[in-house]
Amino acid sequence: MKNFSKLFYFGICLVSSSVFCQEMTSVKPNIPTDWDLQSVTKKIDSIMDNGIRQQAFPGAQLKVWHKGEEIFHKTYGFHTYDSITSVQPNAIYDLASVTKIAGPLLALMKLYEEGKIDLDSPLSKYWKPWRSERNKKHLTLRELLAHQSGLEPYIPMYIKTMKKGQLRNRFFRKTSGPRYAQQVYDNLYVKNRFEKKIYRNLKRANVSPDKKYVYSGIASLIYPRVIEELGGMNYEDYLREKFYGPLGCETLGFNPMDEGMQPIIPTEIDTIFRKTLVKGWVHDENAALFGGISGNAGLFGSAEDLAKLMQMLVQKGEFEGKRYLKESTIDEFIRIQYPEYENRRGLGFDKPLIGNDSLSLNECYPAPEVSKNSFGHSGFTGTFVWADPDHELVFIFLSNRVYPNRSHRKIYELNIRPALQQVFYKHLPKPVDFINN
Repeated sequence: MKNFSKLFYFGICLVSSSVFCQEMTSVKPNIPTDWDLQSVTKKIDSIMDNGIRQQAFPGAQLKVWHKGEEIFHKTYGFHTYDSITSVQPNAIYDLASVTKIAGPLLALMKLYEEGKIDLDSPLSKYWKPWRSERNKKHLTLRELLAHQSGLEPYIPMYIKTMKKGQLRNRFFRKTSGPRYAQQVYDNLYVKNRFEKKIYRNLKRANVSPDKKYVYSGIASLIYPRVIEELGGMNYEDYLREKFYGPLGCETLGFNPMDEGMQPIIPTEIDTIFRKTLVKGWVHDENAALFGGISGNAGLFGSAEDLAKLMQMLVQKGEFEGKRYLKESTIDEFIRIQYPEYENRRGLGFDKPLIGNDSLSLNECYPAPEVSKNSFGHSGFTGTFVWADPDHELVFIFLSNRVYPNRSHRKIYELNIRPALQQVFYKHLPKPVDFINN
């Protein structure tokens, strides 16, 4: 997607000691637009500045595309609350659970349309360790992707590596070696065999007998191995070859420090597991124990590259003349799968709350005026991506709300992301009827 020159410049504004707006709003030049971007920017600035003042996040950025063109991109605040390094437009973020739809889900969609997986077959057909588990051997891929399997939400594997708050020497080394090749952080390597221990623990995961709707990230730890088995190549290579490379998503990937990518936004001062500032290494502890390459978390990327990816999905699998996925595949994965159980989810994708359009801004998720066909996902670190094919909108919000620690929940209390999103729906240009004389 082309980078368009700037039409509106709103300057550099210092709203408070912690608020610094540095990027300008942009629209495609020489093309008439009905967007009132001055009004939009004023409202977005107010919401973002309030979020920073109330320490919902030290900094953030927002990118919005409409009809395949960037109409808004602006950065706010700083990397941390010390107000030293301002957020750059090309900043790279730990995407947390946005990984689920920008990583393994893309590969599963491709394998599905190639006939290599059946959504209504048990995952155990493709993952042998579950074939002997009575409560898991019948769980289908459809149930798992829609979070209707009853599988418990999360198992913190890192606890197995610690004793009295300290890392156990039997599992870690400060230097890499034949038996300690998976890097968890700077000068920290986990024992190769620990991956098998993780899979043994996943075999023992609880499943509710009535298969209630419960958001679970456990199966996402397994998907990369399934993708490698059925796709015939390394999980990371599969994503790069089939999607990221052709899309031009240069920043999307795992372990950005290995590629020398900058600037990277710091995530959290980890007081639980690594006992240091986490920056450029995956925040999620389970993903870290896989060497940073997982299906539940681990992906890093910029707002620009996420916009390209989501635009491809809005355009039903096509982007800049190249087809990545079939339209029928997109339609199947973005539709609500189990509405009869009050489950709003698609396959992997999050969806608006059922009845969302009748809810107030304080109750809705996401914005109340998103279409029922819209879809996206949020991430624990403060990330959020949403696509609306009916309105041809792509919405990318990136922040490090867990800095300095994950107890910060103001982003939810202030309902910042739906409020930001709603501004654009309120300002959507009305269709113009042209009359031929």
